[in-house]
Amino acid sequence: MFADRMKNLTPYTPGEQPQEGGFIKLNTNENPYPPTPLIKDFLSDIDASRLRLYPDPTSKNLRQEIARAEGLEPENVFIGNGSDEVLSFVFFGFFDGKYGPLFFPEFTYSFYPVYSGFYNIPYKKIPLQGDYSLDIDSYLDGDSTGIILPNPNAPTGICLPLEKIKYLLDNYKCGRLVAIDEAYIAFGGESAASLINDYENLLVVRTFSKSSSLAGLRLGYALGDKKLISALNTVKNSFNSYPVDFIAQRCGELSIFDSSYRKDVISKIITTRDSFTLKAINLGWTVLPSKANFVFARKDGLRGEDIYMRLKEKKILVRYFDKEGINDFVRITIGTDDEMSQLLTTMEGL
Repeated sequence: MFADRMKNLTPYTPGEQPQEGGFIKLNTNENPYPPTPLIKDFLSDIDASRLRLYPDPTSKNLRQEIARAEGLEPENVFIGNGSDEVLSFVFFGFFDGKYGPLFFPEFTYSFYPVYSGFYNIPYKKIPLQGDYSLDIDSYLDGDSTGIILPNPNAPTGICLPLEKIKYLLDNYKCGRLVAIDEAYIAFGGESAASLINDYENLLVVRTFSKSSSLAGLRLGYALGDKKLISALNTVKNSFNSYPVDFIAQRCGELSIFDSSYRKDVISKIITTRDSFTLKAINLGWTVLPSKANFVFARKDGLRGEDIYMRLKEKKILVRYFDKEGINDFVRITIGTDDEMSQLLTTMEGL
């Protein structure tokens, strides 16, 4: 009854979404603050009769709004049902293994090996350096079908400066696609979007889930050369011509439009992150330098799984990865000041 290709699938495991209340939820990198109030106003005034119509398959207005914000053309923008769908289309459209394996970090977003298996793409995990940062020169060693890097990296939160991305693009002799996954770039990093007009093999992938507080909506996008965007549209329209509903499109437009609100929320999270990091270090924890809306932390003498379980007993959820090399760490989403204060009190007693 099942196709043979099912045998080799290893699905992605998402973070826990508890059905019972009472948890401080710091495990899936959701934004602790609501989206722009403009969205609430829009949702309260939706004409339900519009639901009988298909949405704009090109997401024209949203692409125009993003292009305006980025100083690009709408033809440089692709819209998808969450950045995970965008990434899936990227893997299908650009990485085939013909020129070698796909390169990505040893410890990174867990969906990369999942998509590689789904599309039968050979891949090579590039080791991190001793401080858990990326060694760009390692991605230039040998032939590859392409490169994908999260910046900041997940789950470490460590960010590459823009000059490192430019160095990679200047020295990547294979000339295949370089995809920079910028899910967390708004929280302190330098975006590679400013390089798009200079490098036709650069694609930047983003999400509305984190900095725009729209994880429940499923909305993502890519920025790149017009030929790359055209290729993604070919993949999309061979799979589903209407992946983004009209509600999601309009909410995305409003989020981009209300940039001042979004910047205020981001600023709050950055301030809380940096304050929490200093306080955790003062408690004897090791915290990697993060430019994301989470931190990667460990405590000498405690296994990551034990930290995760003890916090869960106290109704605090964080993320633990059972992988040799990072299994002493837990990933902690930055919540409100009150939530992080409660976490620090609990961490002090571990």
